[in-house]
Amino acid sequence: MEKIYNTMKSSGITNIVLGTVIIVIGAVCGGFIIVAGAKLLARKNDITF
Repeated sequence: MEKIYNTMKSSGITNIVLGTVIIVIGAVCGGFIIVAGAKLLARKNDITF
C-alpha cells in the first residue's frame, strides 16, 4: 500500500512542478509578444508594403 502512495505522491509533485514551469514559460512568451507588438505599433509609420 505504501508503494502506491509514494507513486501517487511523486506523480502529483511532478504535475505541480510541470504546471508551474509551463505557466512561467507562457508568461515570459506573452511578455515578449507584447513587447514586439508595442515596437511594431511605435514604428507603424515607417512600415511600407
